[in-house]
Amino acid sequence: MTDTPPDRLSSNPRSPYFDQALLERGIGIRFKGTERKDVEEYCRSEGWIRVGLGKKVDRHGQPLTLKLSGEVEAWFEKPAPGSDEAAGEGEDA
Repeated sequence: MTDTPPDRLSSNPRSPYFDQALLERGIGIRFKGTERKDVEEYCRSEGWIRVGLGKKVDRHGQPLTLKLSGEVEAWFEKPAPGSDEAAGEGEDA
């Protein structure tokens, strides 16, 4: 079993694809070969990401986003709690 992020994930708590536990581990995103830190939502299978448009908001106060299409790669920045990698951290040889 590999430790891979879900196919689709959002940082917006109103989204059905929001998962706080996964977001706390940190998600790295590479879009079209470039690492991005401003991704609000992604879908690997459909090949798109959503990024915020600065400080612009809609009439409900939610940030406006732009959907960009292309190759998306995602990974966890921290190992899962209780995994072999997490247990080995902090031990010096």
